[in-house]
Amino acid sequence: MFRLPDSWVWDFWLVDDGQKYHMFFLFASRALKDPDARHDRASIGHAVSEDLRNWVRVEDALVRGDTPAFDDLATWTGSVVRHPDGRWVMFYTGATRAPAGSNIQTIGFATSTDLIHWDKGPGPVLATDDRWYEKLAEGRWHDEAFRDPWVFPDPEGTGWHMLITARAASGPPDNFDRGVIGHGWSADLTEWELRAPLTEPGQGFGHLEVLNLVDFDGAHFVTFSCLAQDAARWRRATGTTGGVWAARAESPLGPYDIEGAQLLTTDELYVGRFIRDRTSGDMMFLAFINRVDDVFIGAVTDPMKCVLKDGRIWFVDSSGAHHEKHPPPTGC
Repeated sequence: MFRLPDSWVWDFWLVDDGQKYHMFFLFASRALKDPDARHDRASIGHAVSEDLRNWVRVEDALVRGDTPAFDDLATWTGSVVRHPDGRWVMFYTGATRAPAGSNIQTIGFATSTDLIHWDKGPGPVLATDDRWYEKLAEGRWHDEAFRDPWVFPDPEGTGWHMLITARAASGPPDNFDRGVIGHGWSADLTEWELRAPLTEPGQGFGHLEVLNLVDFDGAHFVTFSCLAQDAARWRRATGTTGGVWAARAESPLGPYDIEGAQLLTTDELYVGRFIRDRTSGDMMFLAFINRVDDVFIGAVTDPMKCVLKDGRIWFVDSSGAHHEKHPPPTGC
């Protein structure tokens, strides 16, 4: 488990540079006392590991900018890709304060030659657009949701795509049923074009947080997180706790079976990430520990092996037993 004595750790993303694994994570001081206050104090930390279990914290990656920067409230979740010229590029969410304690989210980037030292680029490079996406002024949601960029190369070799946590500009009357996968495209990772969402509202989620594409032995999935409190009324009526979800995809660009998504965890865990163990070749799953007995924990689990069976993801514990949901966290 990756846990800091002085800070909460929550959303994170992983990079394998071929020699070490890198974890970039949101963190905020436990001196805040109230874990809900962490979102407005988030910075991006960094740890490295050789086995996905034993992590060594290194220098922090990014902190918020000075007012009036697009990230002058906090730096939130993102992803890292490698530019064809060898540089690493981190796309991340910048949050800035809006009236009534809300916030507006846009997407920025930073670059590095070694994954350790990062320089912010001019930003933001993408922001919401009411042609397709909900704006804060509509008053239907607690913030202007446009965050968690997941960037990947075009499957046909034409530029780069970005998946974004967003909400549709129109849709079902249920305010918790308008979550969509936002979409951006770039030819060079610098200039970005916002496009229409890749999914429709009405799939049962108010938002699809921290999107992540997974190629599992040739089967494509998009994973995301959503708690019961942020799901549509009809989905809450099923008794779901919410947590980390996985939806089958015909290709990295969809279509995605969001409505039929498999729930991988309870709400004790959140923000699941998949990564191949370089030594064993096994697909591994990590998540952050959201709560145990209604107490926020703020740490990242050890990895758990996953297998694909009958089109669904199963977890394999140390005894070899298979679980349809990740077992509850222990030792917290």
